[in-house]
Amino acid sequence: MGEEAAHDTTRRLSDVIPGRFGDPVSVQYAWMSPENAEAMPTRPLFLALHGWGSNERDIAGIMQYIAPYNDVVSLRAPLVLHAPEGVSAGTYSWFHDAVPSGDDLDHDIAAAARAVDQWVDGHIPATRDVVPIGFSQGGAVAVHLLRMHPERYRAVINLSGFLAPAGVPGTAPADDRLADFEIPVYFGYGKNDAVIPKYELFAAAAWLEEHTWLTTKSYRGLDHAVSLDEFSDIRQWLVLHDIAPGVL
Repeated sequence: MGEEAAHDTTRRLSDVIPGRFGDPVSVQYAWMSPENAEAMPTRPLFLALHGWGSNERDIAGIMQYIAPYNDVVSLRAPLVLHAPEGVSAGTYSWFHDAVPSGDDLDHDIAAAARAVDQWVDGHIPATRDVVPIGFSQGGAVAVHLLRMHPERYRAVINLSGFLAPAGVPGTAPADDRLADFEIPVYFGYGKNDAVIPKYELFAAAAWLEEHTWLTTKSYRGLDHAVSLDEFSDIRQWLVLHDIAPGVL
């Protein structure tokens, strides 16, 4: 889960494949837990969103430490960094930059969140609670789902993610009504994160405090990664909000 820190954050995916920031994208591949993620249909389903330079199997692997008795769907980001032949899943991105900013971020995150929301709409029954959980880029997209379609999502877990400024009109259409839903959000990040600037993390926490039912915690000695201590805190938070049973 710490792969993003190893990548050059100035690299643009537009140098690898053609396309423009904000072009429509779609989710084409999903990893699902047993029985097509319908083994525990009365419990909320986790929607896992990986980070830059990773893939759907990476973040799916952490769910055994967080919510082993809930169903999980892990989505592959639509933009391809590297897709080797054979059994390897390759590496993918939700955005054209590892950590974009300004209008580029607004356009890319809206396109990514729209693609995820459309996948959810087409594959998960409307009666089933969905809890997005994402790391870095995936955490940003997980939160942005609330900024586009808050009615659909039960809660959100944002691991070392960031927020879009929403300066481009129409890219975060639900911002003005999001607070009314009081959606539980867990936001965790490392105190030693060298990928996401501290002011971005602090700004994200402040914004989420105003717009969601926020629980946030920073972790001493942790860089742009996740930890077992963080997983333990998340399990307790999930029990508090009646989302997962909290046992391993």
